[in-house]
Amino acid sequence: MLRVEDLQTTPVEFSAELIAKFDDVVSRYPEGKQKSALLPILHFVQAEFGWVSPDAMEKVADYLSIQHVEVFEVATFYTMYLLKPQGKYFLEVCRTGPCCLVGAEKIMDYIEQKLGVKEGEVTPDGLFSWRGVECLAACGFGPVLQISPEYTFYENLTPEKVDKLVADLTAQSKN
Repeated sequence: MLRVEDLQTTPVEFSAELIAKFDDVVSRYPEGKQKSALLPILHFVQAEFGWVSPDAMEKVADYLSIQHVEVFEVATFYTMYLLKPQGKYFLEVCRTGPCCLVGAEKIMDYIEQKLGVKEGEVTPDGLFSWRGVECLAACGFGPVLQISPEYTFYENLTPEKVDKLVADLTAQSKN
């Protein structure tokens, strides 16, 4: 079984297909402005590996001919980039005021209990992890969550809806 510790020390190699995607994005910007491609390239890396490791960030910096710290600054600023491995299904629950007023904190407590892992942890089967996030822009439908990597959106959450969601995703992963 591959452990998180192993993933963090495993060197990253970009496939020819991934480099071709990078090249395509970079070609959209004027000469000397390749740094403009950083955000989409980080998305490609995360889609390929499930997260953006320090090694991957360094390789992206080298590819773009920019300083390593420039990639680290961007990857650590935007919460959409995962800086450690997460579960196959990454539940993000809105925890801002409007959602909290209608039970988001109770839903987060319920998810923690249901999955048996704290925020930021991964279930032993590798299927689920979760975290609270800032506004998901659905204040009238709270509490809400989205599931990465497809960013499927769920509204008006209840413990029963969470149970169904977890059961459906677990069954889907077995197919």
